[in-house]
Amino acid sequence: MDLNGKIAVVTGAAMGIGKAITEILLQNGAKVALLDVNETAAESLMEALNKQYGQERTLFLKCNVESEEQIKAAFQKTTETFGGMDILCNNAGIMNESAWEQAVSINLMGVIRGTYQALEHMSKLNGGRGGVIINTASMAGISPLLSCPVYTATKNGVVGFTRAMAAASTASGYGIRVNALCPSFVQTELLSTITSKMGRFSHLVDKTEQLVEKLGMLSVSEVAECFLELVTDETKNGEALLVIPKVKKYATFPSV
Repeated sequence: MDLNGKIAVVTGAAMGIGKAITEILLQNGAKVALLDVNETAAESLMEALNKQYGQERTLFLKCNVESEEQIKAAFQKTTETFGGMDILCNNAGIMNESAWEQAVSINLMGVIRGTYQALEHMSKLNGGRGGVIINTASMAGISPLLSCPVYTATKNGVVGFTRAMAAASTASGYGIRVNALCPSFVQTELLSTITSKMGRFSHLVDKTEQLVEKLGMLSVSEVAECFLELVTDETKNGEALLVIPKVKKYATFPSV
């Protein structure tokens, strides 16, 4: 897929991985709607992006992915402003073992809500142009993180949902590819606060710190480059791309 002129929506776009994804989409010629609940961070980012790319290339919409109505309204505003949707990145996520129900709602249900609303605009069966959906999962979606069982569960869910949706899209003729991005530890605010968000598993913090030390940390730009691969390579559908420092590989799963 050539990104020039394409219209993308990124959730959790104001900081971290979402910010890096937004920037790489703009660098490659796309128009981007930035969805986030953090207005302060988003306004600061928008000011910088508008100076570099022009106001006609970006749109900020305050949106909580726990609200189907807010997602629906944001996608509608995007299509009205830019003329459609070609790319969705379901990126918004949290790591909080204490607020585990919210983690499930944002990390997994938010991906499902976003995907189903995107089908209304992107599916060729509804008059859309087709396109690609990239879901930000995690290394924990493939290999469990013992100090964060709920986070692990949500990201496993994202990987499973991605693979099933990709197959369903192909069988149904939606014209939409669906892939999952599975990075290991990334230099973001989410990682910097991880040790305070483990709840009942805080006694296992040393295990996580040992794993971080063993694997090292990714930059957000490294993750964004892998996102770009999943978007542009039209042979990729139903894939889970595992990204750890100095290693990038597509996960394999047992066939039935």
